Amino acid sequence: MTELSDVRSFLLGLQERITGAIAGLDGKPFAADTWRKEPGEPLQGDGVTMILEQGNVFERAGCGFSHVRGPKLPPSATQHRPELAGAPFEAMGVSLVFHPRNPYVPTVHMNVRMLAATPVGGGEAVCWFGGGMDLTPYYAFEEDAKHFHQTCKDALVPFGDDKYPRFKQWCDEYFFLKHRNEQRGVGGVFFDDFHELGQEKSFAMMQSVANGLIPAYLPLVERRKDTPYGERERDFQLYRRGRYVEFNLVWDRGTHFGLQSGGRTESILMSMPPLVSWSYQRQNEAGSPEARLTQDFLIRRDWV
Repeated sequence: MTELSDVRSFLLGLQERITGAIAGLDGKPFAADTWRKEPGEPLQGDGVTMILEQGNVFERAGCGFSHVRGPKLPPSATQHRPELAGAPFEAMGVSLVFHPRNPYVPTVHMNVRMLAATPVGGGEAVCWFGGGMDLTPYYAFEEDAKHFHQTCKDALVPFGDDKYPRFKQWCDEYFFLKHRNEQRGVGGVFFDDFHELGQEKSFAMMQSVANGLIPAYLPLVERRKDTPYGERERDFQLYRRGRYVEFNLVWDRGTHFGLQSGGRTESILMSMPPLVSWSYQRQNEAGSPEARLTQDFLIRRDWV
């Protein structure tokens, strides 16, 4: 049976490995912000937020670990599990968002987590895993999207041929801005409330997905980070970042869970880009690279 200490140890090691790789690529170190929730607050627990701002490659890169306990699951965590409404819980995870400086480098998001809850009135504790990663490009490169999806698929193959198609579809459906009828990016994989393989294999699957982040993303950064760009590309990047902010604040269950449960606001909102812009009813020039992104990439399609 998977021990909570094993999950915690893996997640802390994951955070260290990913931030080390990103810092090595950027040339600027992450700053570590260690925090603790004290008794009397809505949540108890601790965590460390690793943040890199105004780097050479990344304008903002945040990677946070948290381990919290609370007396009552918030609505965002029980919408698919009504039998656990009001149950005490324990949750831990690593969440990251990397916002690049160069518009030709895509933004990436990853989250992996475990949540355990004890039903009100007694009964056996329920434990499940969730997570995934997704890619949000500003300019369309077929080879980048294919590489990212192939790496996601490779991470899931050992756990059944059905996992990548299921989780790819889940990701497409989840990272969708309903109010704009638009995909956030080119997707990836996403799963939640997962325990169908049993605790040990479900945990192993989560680890495999998490370990895929570096090989899925870093080659894309290295390939695009030195591409020349100008004001036009930068303006489009800031405009598209607006969609990222809209999704995180309006639709994202993780953001809602953190805020509803009394989590640490600065750590929850580290996913926000440092600069962003909105434009009223912006129209992209027909045949332009900007138009190609929305027409050919921000649609649900098979990449591998």
